[in-house]
Amino acid sequence: MPLTAATLPRHELIGLPVRVAAASNPDLIGVSGEVVMETTRTLSVEGETARGTTRVWQVPKAEATFEFELSDDDTQVVTVEGERLVARPARRTERTGDSKWR
Repeated sequence: MPLTAATLPRHELIGLPVRVAAASNPDLIGVSGEVVMETTRTLSVEGETARGTTRVWQVPKAEATFEFELSDDDTQVVTVEGERLVARPARRTERTGDSKWR
């Protein structure tokens, strides 16, 4: 199954480019990089700091809105409410049905 906005809920998020578009913690807004780990309640995002060093941020899923970048022939940005991601990664990827992603 190809990775599209409609199929994103059933795919692995690790390795995807992501940006935190909104969060209850204002320090996390704008954090961007690559998803390097996922747990039931958090995404670990590795990216570059303003100083040019690499850092990994732990972003609570339920308290953030994410923008995932999908690259195919053209780049597409998919916005996801983090509450929709709160689940064990293996269970989330098993789900079927219509996508509620924008």
